[in-house]
Amino acid sequence: MDKPLNVNRLRTHFSLIKLIAWTCIFLGLILFFSLHYPHSSSNKRRSDLEGPDWKNQIIFSGRPKSRTGFRVLVTGAAGFVGMHVSTALRQRGDGVVGLDNFNGYYDKSLKRAREEMLNKKGVFIVEGDINDGALLTKLFKLVKFTHVMHLAAQAGVRYAMKNPGSYVHSNIGGFVSLLEVCKSVNPQPAVVWASSSSVYGLNKKVPFSEIDRTDHPSSLYAATKKAGEAIAHTYNHIHGLSITGLRFFTVYGPWGRPDMAYFFFTRDILKGKKITVFAGPNGFTVSRDFTYIDDIVKGCLGALDTATKSTGSGGVKKGPAQLRVYNLGNTSPVPVSKLVSILEKLLKVKAKKVVLPMPANGDVLFTHANTSLARRELGYKPTTDLQSGLKKFVAWYLDYYKPSGKKSAM
Repeated sequence: MDKPLNVNRLRTHFSLIKLIAWTCIFLGLILFFSLHYPHSSSNKRRSDLEGPDWKNQIIFSGRPKSRTGFRVLVTGAAGFVGMHVSTALRQRGDGVVGLDNFNGYYDKSLKRAREEMLNKKGVFIVEGDINDGALLTKLFKLVKFTHVMHLAAQAGVRYAMKNPGSYVHSNIGGFVSLLEVCKSVNPQPAVVWASSSSVYGLNKKVPFSEIDRTDHPSSLYAATKKAGEAIAHTYNHIHGLSITGLRFFTVYGPWGRPDMAYFFFTRDILKGKKITVFAGPNGFTVSRDFTYIDDIVKGCLGALDTATKSTGSGGVKKGPAQLRVYNLGNTSPVPVSKLVSILEKLLKVKAKKVVLPMPANGDVLFTHANTSLARRELGYKPTTDLQSGLKKFVAWYLDYYKPSGKKSAM
């Protein structure tokens, strides 16, 4: 009768060793890459950051419309998801301060246009880096944030083969930098952050569920997001931070990222250029669980609204703290070939398709989200199918990239 108990103890012990090993490995990588990728600070002069106008803009932006409203720091606010989440929070009356380093991973003018949109809605974006601990500390002194929506990250699976250090610097080093400040302030904020469906890696069981294994990533990007989940566990366990991770599944929609297939397919189809559609082995169709941005935003707000308070004080845990992870997907995978067909109809242009075998660049053949946990606990229920979502995206794209060359902040 004692054997099963001993086996369970060994399994628990082994799991703990694995968690510690993962954390140590990636913290070691942070130290290594810090020597090659020095911490960035705000692109503005430090004297500007001390100015009264700068401080007043932050304080005003972070002030909710009611006493019960949240005060939310949104990292990556000039990004695709960050802009939409910031807009939704502000529209419902929460105080929102954005933080973004406006890096050059893709067209900066698109990020600046998003910033302009947020400015019109009363959301101020601080130009700075999440690795800048002094800047983060200053922001928390100016605004007592109740929540942090951490969306800043180095995105993209394939780019990791060109610039691996940027992923460790942003997705691991930046996350640790942010959590270090969060655990030290009083009161500690609740943290909601963007993990990724990429953590499921080479899993063949579908749909992907939160209880599935995530220890065989297929890309460095996925590995850094897996490391982030281990790091979140550590800061929750030691410092009492309330942390919720959201595994996004292929988010698309207006104001999206130009490095995403639906975006550059649209661009190249309109320009009459060839587009490459990858196929899996043995005729396997590459599919994605495309999730419309409005559905993702609802999931993000649901996570913020159900997050409980952190329990630490002075960096010391005082009691059990909430630790959660959820899938946010559409639950209906669609072949990439069908995505192209929908775009052809919406754009009224025939695509010049080139079908090639999928290269070994870290991409996976399919993604499929099981969102039953998010539905039960967050009230998450995606409502936008790919046809409807792409129609809205194409309408935005044609307006924003007008033939006249003049871009519209639609």
